[in-house]
Amino acid sequence: MNVWSKLLTALRGGANEVGEAVVDSQALRILDQEIRDADVELRKSKEALAEIMARHKLATDKVTRSTASIAEYEQYALKALEAGNETLAKEVAEKIANLEIEQASEREQAEGFAASVAQLRKAVTQAEGNIKRLKQQVDTVKATESVQKAQMAVAQRYGGSQAKLQTAVESLERIKQKQAERAAKMEASAELAATSAPDDSLEAKLRAAGIKADGASADSVLARLKDKSRA
Repeated sequence: MNVWSKLLTALRGGANEVGEAVVDSQALRILDQEIRDADVELRKSKEALAEIMARHKLATDKVTRSTASIAEYEQYALKALEAGNETLAKEVAEKIANLEIEQASEREQAEGFAASVAQLRKAVTQAEGNIKRLKQQVDTVKATESVQKAQMAVAQRYGGSQAKLQTAVESLERIKQKQAERAAKMEASAELAATSAPDDSLEAKLRAAGIKADGASADSVLARLKDKSRA
C-alpha cells in the first residue's frame, strides 16, 4: 500500500469517527424520533387490524346467514318430496347448491380474514413490547446521562477550584485561631481585673461597724481646723 492509499484510508477512518461522534451526540434525539415513528406505525397497524376484524365479522355473519338459508331451503325440498313434487324439490336443490357454493366462498374469505387478524394481532403485540422496552431503555439512558453529567460537572468544579477551596479552608482556620486567641485574652483580662479590684463590700462592712474610719469629710476637716486654732 502506497502513501496515498494510506492517507485515503486514514481520512476515511477519520470521517467515520466524526460521523459516529455526531450520531452519538444526537443518539437520544434519534431514539426519541424513532420511537415516535414507531408509535405512528403502530397506530396505523391497529387501525388496519380493526378494519380487518370488521371485515372478518361481516364475512362470518354471511356464513352464518348462508347456513341458515341452506337449512331453510333443505326443509322446503323435503316438504316438496313429501308432497311428491320432485320437480319443485329439484329446483329447491339447485337453489341449495348455489347457496353452498356462495357459502364456500364466504367461508374461505372469513378464514382468510381470521388468519390475517391472528397475524396482525401477533405483530401488534410484538411491536408494542419492542416499543415499550425501547422506551424503558431510553429512559434509563437519559437518567444515567443526567447523573453522569452532574458528576462530571461536580468533578470539574472541584478540580478547577480545589486550590481556591484549600485557600478558603486555611483562611477559615486562621479566623478560628484568632477568635480563640481573642477569647483567651478577654478571659485573662477579666481574671486580672477581678484579682486587683478592691473588695468594696468588705470595706463598707468595716466602716459600718466603726472598725475602720471613713475617709475625709467636711466635719472631720472642720474639727481638725478647730484643734489647730486652739493650739
